Amino acid sequence: MADNEYDPAGSTQMFRAFVEESPAPQAPGSVNTYGSSSNGGSSRTGLIAVIAVVALAVLGAVVWLAVK
Repeated sequence: MADNEYDPAGSTQMFRAFVEESPAPQAPGSVNTYGSSSNGGSSRTGLIAVIAVVALAVLGAVVWLAVK
């Protein structure tokens, strides 16, 4: 490719168009990437809460068995 055919603004314009385009709708059950604002935040919070409760229960059982 010759230097006189190179358009530096063309790649910038293509990049801006890529960044600014709206995300395509996702199929149900598909994985969301970080930064997407779907309703997955509440389910993630619930999952973290369940994991924390299970971890505390396991820790409590280990301590109870160690003391007993």
